[in-house]
Amino acid sequence: MASHSIARANSVHPRAWARIATIVAALALCILPHLVWRLFDRQSPIAGLFLRCAGWVAGADVTIIGAPVRRKALYIANHISWLDILALAGQTKCAFVAKADMKPWPLIGWLTTSNNTVYVEREARHAAHHQANALQNALTSGQPVTLFPEGTTADGSTLLPFRSSLIAAVTPAPDDIQIQPVALDYGPIVGDIAWVGDESFGANALRVLSRAGRFPVRVHFLAPLSHADFADRKAIAAHSRAEIAAALGLR
Repeated sequence: MASHSIARANSVHPRAWARIATIVAALALCILPHLVWRLFDRQSPIAGLFLRCAGWVAGADVTIIGAPVRRKALYIANHISWLDILALAGQTKCAFVAKADMKPWPLIGWLTTSNNTVYVEREARHAAHHQANALQNALTSGQPVTLFPEGTTADGSTLLPFRSSLIAAVTPAPDDIQIQPVALDYGPIVGDIAWVGDESFGANALRVLSRAGRFPVRVHFLAPLSHADFADRKAIAAHSRAEIAAALGLR
């Protein structure tokens, strides 16, 4: 699938450049009001609004199924594409847990930082305690945080194993923090959307933005978990994976 996708990336339709230009224009309009909010040390809603706009421009028609926990929640979601971020943050204004090497990326790093991303070094075991504390602090601030426990994107035909290490930040959890599994469903076009294999972010973005028409993204917010029902973080990860797989009709 990856080689087929990469081959198609070599043919970029003019609509991709038109969509990119529209997203850049929207970003330019959002920068000043975002900075004004941050000047007064307040959580800016502008980043979420921009991400919602960018998702719509990219062609995504997002439908929410279920009831998202809006504050002090850890969303545990499957991961298909960079579009997941636009779909989730655009609807819930959530922050994300992301790889630390994203932070210095031009523009992308600024956008993720502006949305209060929690950066982690997945191979740095010595930093695990600090990273768990950073996630705990982000959650207690009120803004929901999304964790993609697969650790990378998958092709949508199955779920990868869920890593439980960062769930340690909320186990045991304060009474007011909830864990909510979230299933991202792109339906039959998931193979055209998925960012997998050796395909670069740029190639995938141009390929997806070159697509004609629009596509549905269903975001299933599943029942929040009760910490008292699980022995440890591994049990939470396993249960979340099973619930997401069931919602997507996967094993």
